[in-house]
Formats: sequence, structure tokens, C-alpha cells
Amino acid sequence: MAAIITDQVRILNAKNFITGVNSSGNSYYSFIGLPNPADFQSDWDTSPPSPKDSFSDENEYWDTMIAMKKINSDDVRQVIIRRLWTSGTTYDYYRNDYTVSNTAKISGATNLYGASYYVLNSDYRVYECLQNGTDPDNVNGRPSLDEPTFTDLEPRSAGSSGDGYIWKYLYTIKPSDIIKFESTDFIPVPQNWNTNTNDAAVRGNAIDGSIKIVTITNRGVGLGTANRTYTQVPIKGDGSGAEATIVINNDSKVDTITISNQGSGYTYGSVDLVAGGVPTGTTRPVFEVIISPEGGHGSDIYRELGAYNVLLYSRIENDNENPDFITGNQIARVGIVENPQDYGSSAVLTRDKASAVGALALTGTGYSTATFTADAYFTQTIATGSTAVGRVVSYDQTTGVLKYWQDKSMAGFNTVGTAVTEPTYGFELQEFTASPTTGGSLTIVPSSGSNLSISTSFTGLSTVINNRTYYLGQDFTSGISNPEVKRHSGNIIYVDNRPSITRSSNQKEDIKVVLQF
Repeated sequence: MAAIITDQVRILNAKNFITGVNSSGNSYYSFIGLPNPADFQSDWDTSPPSPKDSFSDENEYWDTMIAMKKINSDDVRQVIIRRLWTSGTTYDYYRNDYTVSNTAKISGATNLYGASYYVLNSDYRVYECLQNGTDPDNVNGRPSLDEPTFTDLEPRSAGSSGDGYIWKYLYTIKPSDIIKFESTDFIPVPQNWNTNTNDAAVRGNAIDGSIKIVTITNRGVGLGTANRTYTQVPIKGDGSGAEATIVINNDSKVDTITISNQGSGYTYGSVDLVAGGVPTGTTRPVFEVIISPEGGHGSDIYRELGAYNVLLYSRIENDNENPDFITGNQIARVGIVENPQDYGSSAVLTRDKASAVGALALTGTGYSTATFTADAYFTQTIATGSTAVGRVVSYDQTTGVLKYWQDKSMAGFNTVGTAVTEPTYGFELQEFTASPTTGGSLTIVPSSGSNLSISTSFTGLSTVINNRTYYLGQDFTSGISNPEVKRHSGNIIYVDNRPSITRSSNQKEDIKVVLQF
């Protein structure tokens, strides 16, 4: 049985995804993670491995996650391929009949959305090409020479070069959307096209089944009196009202045909020369009536331009009031999580930022000068023969806060701190504690400096040092803070392994993730 799933399903899925992000019952987060990629693969930075899609690998993504940033309705847009107008380039033009048996002349695309039929100009205005100079003398069109810059509602040429191009202005990308949603490969389409006020004029100018363009396939021969113009030549079809103006040249052939009345309701049409009083000549001229998209040009921008990609934006920056995004260590993975849950709860996470790592508030002589080597192991004896172990994410000498992560490779630590990467069944991943049992110790051994211990007297979200308040980003109880998100909750829907970067205190990262439906 022969069947297809059309591109309209892809556009629908993109719309539905954005609706899901905007729903108050859902929460989507970007995340950063993997502070030690070289331990996973020695040449990670030159050849990051492709992420794997399995439940087991999803657990590893959670285990190495550092922090999360909420994605709000203003952080998500449908996007289309970025095609910058360039002088001298020949573009495809809009047709409703590109297929594998009728490919686009310039791009070779087998459907409309693969064709190069729209452009972005230097002022961030988007235009659709309705005619690219195609005629019997230029069957593949001509190079575009005039950059479209106008905002007229009706299509027209962009300049005086005579390149034959007819452009339709669609929309202007807002400065705020340029910052968030433009990339080297994609540009955004406006949010809420059907209701927003910025694009109401373009939307309101659309007429369903209107005809804007008729192309000449054959100019004909012997079409009566030379240098004559015929007006109100009707276009017959399933619509009504469309008319054209035909100019006959000095050789008694069709010179030009232009639409004088666009009509409405057409899904097919043909130029009725006889009803228009145009002689058919010894060789009848041939025309192609180009049918506009459903609703007319500008009615549904997502369908017209093929907006089946979605871009999600996050800005990761250092925040003194919520320092979840650590500095001084690497990150080598970004991703998207759907509906993660609050730590220790089944409620969907809603906070703007969330730490995905545990933390200890340390005290002891020399805590302000002690150092912890990034990604190194550190331990705490919690009972006779039982040791908790973590790996350093970051350490703040001012506040004494040590952030760490744990995964299954740490489940088999013995009392002398030797890692067992594949522990024998029965070993358990020990948690750090403020109340060790008999034989245990609060001592944390740093890379350099004195032995430190958990500050069991400290509880809260901030600390005051030398009359200055420092916000810790996590809530501590007896010197210990759990992650703010429940690990292994929700769905990780996107993972990108990247060459590692080391974050600094003055650094910002714009994360732009494109989901292709």
C-alpha cells in the first residue's frame, strides 16, 4: 500500500509542541552538564560522540547534569531555513505544484518547502518570490539584482533593473526575536500569526484563492495587430473575478501578462483568450496560472513557509542571587527536559533555575584557602567500613560551598577511596551525611589545605560574610543541600554532546536548540 505522511503533519507537530510549552501544566528546561568529558572519552573535545537514545544513557545524562533553566513561552518559536538575499543569485519562485516529477528549476527541490522561494533582506524583512523572471527566453529564471526593501501589501518588483522578479512582503523580524531566534541556519516566524497585531495588515490583505501571477510558457505566433494591449482578459476556473492584461509586442507575440484583478476562490485556472478578445494566432500562446496557498498569500505564514522546525532559547549567565550555573569547571553537554519534578516530590518543577547537583557547606581551619581539583574524587567516612564519595563540580572559597555529583561508578568505593567502576552487586552509593554513625567522620579531604568538615550548624539559602550576603542557589539543612530537581524524572527529549568549555564568572552562553519535526 502506497502512502505518505505530509509536511502538514510536521507543521502541526511543531505548533502542538509550542502549545505544550505554553501550557501551564507543563515545564520545559534546558540543561548543562558533563563536567569531565575526557573521563568518558579521551578525545572528546576533538570528536564528541553522538548521543545515544536509551533509558540507560538517559540515566547517565541525569547523573552528570549540573543545572537547568526554564523555557518560557517567549523562549520558543517556529523557525524556517535562513536564506539571505544576495545580488546575482537566482531563486526559485512560489508554486503549489513542486513534486518529485515537477522539481524546482533552481534548487531541484521535490517539494515547496525545499525550494529557495523566500529570502531575508538586510533589514530583517522576509519576502516571498512570486516570479523569478521565468519566461520562454529564461525558462529557469534570471538572477535577482534588486534587493526587496518595501513593505507594500501587494507584490511588486523591487527596483528598476528589469530582473523580472516579483516579491511579496510577509513580515519583519523583531529585534528581540533576532537576538533569541536567529541562527546561522534558521530565522523565526512571528508568534501567534493568526492574532498578533504587528502582522494584521498582511494577514488581512490575504484573499483565499486569489491569483497574483501568470507566467508565459509560449508567446504564440501571429496574434493579430502588433503592439496592442488587451485588458480584462478573464481567468476561468473554479474561482471568479480574476482578470489579466496582455500586451502584444511588435512581432505579434505575447510580450507580458499581468494580473489586473486577483479574483478569489481559485484552486485551478486558465487564461480565456477568446473571451478576452485576444487572437489565438497561428500558434496559440500558453500560460501557467500560479495558484496561491490556501487562504491567500500571508494568510497562514506557518503553512506558506513550511515552519516545521522549533527553536528553543536559553541564556545561561552567572547570577549572584542564584548561582546554579557554576564557574571554573567544564560543561560538554546541553539538552532539553520535559516536565522534570521537584526534588522529593511528584510535583512538576516550576522554578526559573534549578541546581541538579548536591552541595555541602564546609567549615574548618583554612576553608577559605583550601582547593578542590575539578572532577577529582573526595570522600567522607560515614560509618565503619562505609565511605561516601563524590566528584567535585565546583568549590567556592568564600562561602565554603562544595558542589558535587555522583553516578554509578562511585557505588563501589572502599574505605581507602579506591574507585570500582563496575561494582559487585550489593554495593550501594553512599550519601554524605551530617550525622555519621559510630566509627564515622565528618572530615572532607580537599586537594590542598586542611581537612574540612560539614558545617552542621548552617541552614538556609544564603550566608553573611563580612557584612555581605551571599546567595547559595540551594537550600541547606545542617550543612547539606540536595539537588532542586528529582533525578531521572520527566523526559529528556534532546541531547547535544559538545566540545567542552570552561565557564568563567563573566561568561554568558546562549543556548539555541532546534527541534525538527
